Amino acid sequence: MTTPAPVPLSDKTLGDLDEKVGKPAYDRSRLTTGIVHFGVGGFHRAHQAMYLDTLMNQGEALDWALCGVGALPHDRRIIETLAGQDGLYTLVVKHPDGHREARVIGSIAEVLFAPDNPRAVVDKLADEGTRIASLTITEGGYLVNQVTGEFDAADPSIQADLKADLDNGDAPTTVFGYLTAALSQRRREGRPPFTVMSCDNLPDNGDVAKRMICAFARLKDPALADWMQAEVAFPNCMVDRITPVTAPEDIERLGEELGVADGWPVVCEPFTQWVLEDHFGQGRPPFEDAGVQLVDDVVPYELMKLRLLNASHQALCYLGYLAGYRYAHEVAQDPLFARFLLAYMQREGSPTLQPVPGVDLDAYRHELVERFANPEIRDTLARLCAESSDRIPKWLVPVIRANLAAGGEVALSALVVASWARYAEGVDEHGSPIQVVDRLKERVMAAAARQQDDPLAFVRDRDLFGDLVDDERFTTAYTAALDRLHTDGARSTLEAWTAGNA
Repeated sequence: MTTPAPVPLSDKTLGDLDEKVGKPAYDRSRLTTGIVHFGVGGFHRAHQAMYLDTLMNQGEALDWALCGVGALPHDRRIIETLAGQDGLYTLVVKHPDGHREARVIGSIAEVLFAPDNPRAVVDKLADEGTRIASLTITEGGYLVNQVTGEFDAADPSIQADLKADLDNGDAPTTVFGYLTAALSQRRREGRPPFTVMSCDNLPDNGDVAKRMICAFARLKDPALADWMQAEVAFPNCMVDRITPVTAPEDIERLGEELGVADGWPVVCEPFTQWVLEDHFGQGRPPFEDAGVQLVDDVVPYELMKLRLLNASHQALCYLGYLAGYRYAHEVAQDPLFARFLLAYMQREGSPTLQPVPGVDLDAYRHELVERFANPEIRDTLARLCAESSDRIPKWLVPVIRANLAAGGEVALSALVVASWARYAEGVDEHGSPIQVVDRLKERVMAAAARQQDDPLAFVRDRDLFGDLVDDERFTTAYTAALDRLHTDGARSTLEAWTAGNA
């Protein structure tokens, strides 16, 4: 018996899909755009777009559909894939027991590839129907100097956008350029500004977005910057859902088991959380009806997530890779690593947190290890090890600073930093090459190459670590960890540090 060919995903074929696949229960022809989103990657589609689709399935928020924008050259493929599927894609939730839930998400009403039509993106942002511009542009996309906290205006893309004039045919190339061009147009035309909603893993992400975007605007048009400072809302939020890179086998399995031909589905864990500051200038969807926590102060939840979940991802990835693992679930299922993660979270991460209303931190810590151990997610350590220069300074260095100031423990955090330094040498414990992926690759690898002669070479980079190199408590723990990693390897080091024998 011949297996039917998978059904290509589109509006016209929704009725032909297997009944096991969830489908939009609303008329997509009635959708109108209310949100323009930059960065239509996996996380956005497993998170914000999913929440909006949930509301739409409840008969709400049909005037808050998404226009997805790809601003960078590598975004072309995802934009073209979504355009060919009428903005539709399949979200596959992977449960630890192997059960999978597939659901077609329909909240993206249109997509635009900015390099092909920059004017269309600015016009969409300037349109009065657009009330929110949201962002998942990665931690490094905000161009924050890690030491000063100021905007890095020296970046070549920023220098180009500062000179760009869309009316003279000069297209913006960055999110900064597009947002300020559209806000400038709205100001000239007497329209109120849209809200800018960052959904990236940054402490105070809304505040950071405001500082960086307004700093760019001030260099281009000081009067516009003053108006933005006073009029544009930048809510803070905390977002959480483990969303690994979609693998070819995910696409194949979706076609074979459920008959859906989707060029770029998204896979994710069952857990999802969004804690959002209720601060919007031009209204918002009724997010609370989809399970979003609307709060006055996001900071306690944000610190909990960044310093426990995100920092723990860094705690497991380098050591796990050096020990021979390649997936996060393999590491988290190893009792030694599980003990280490819980020890870091309890002894060093949690003491730096504020009280978190309604959260049992002990239960949260154990739940994180269970989430990491989900064998269906198959989150690669290579993904978690990537772009460390944008992650460690934001997620782990603040933990170290807080504990140094309070007289708390720092040995486990120092081991994590040392494991990054060892990983950045580019060779694992068996002599096999490591493909380091980082926007500062040459810089961090050059520093790692010097540490055999200078054990502190890696942490002398003050742009990444500030003055930690001047603190004897930290450097003593760090150099001991690095030496042990070199002499005895990751597993032996982990055994000693977890037992408190650092």
